[in-house]
Amino acid sequence: MTLKSTPWDSAEYLKTEADITAYLDACFEEAGDDPTFLVHALGVAARARNMSQLARDTGLTREGLYKALSSSGNPSFGTVLKVADAMGYRFALVSKRAKPSRRAGKRAMAQDAPTKLG
Repeated sequence: MTLKSTPWDSAEYLKTEADITAYLDACFEEAGDDPTFLVHALGVAARARNMSQLARDTGLTREGLYKALSSSGNPSFGTVLKVADAMGYRFALVSKRAKPSRRAGKRAMAQDAPTKLG
């Protein structure tokens, strides 16, 4: 007897915006410095939404998005930024030196602010 299986598609299980956000957060945490993994995760999240609408929002073709965001795709950084923006996300650079809590981050920012003398 042969065991039949179907490929796992994470996009089928991302039903809500909270699901998509949690999925992307987990993938970005897990990916380390693997850009292919990150682009694939963005592609899964895009498929969980509506790729046709995303194509319209980015000004790119649906087929082009599928190709760029596939595991073998190699999109430009501009394409990745367009997709993230159209999905309501943005990229931010965060210092690796210190991982302050939100509260500590506010204090650190305040300490870096210019002070009045006299």
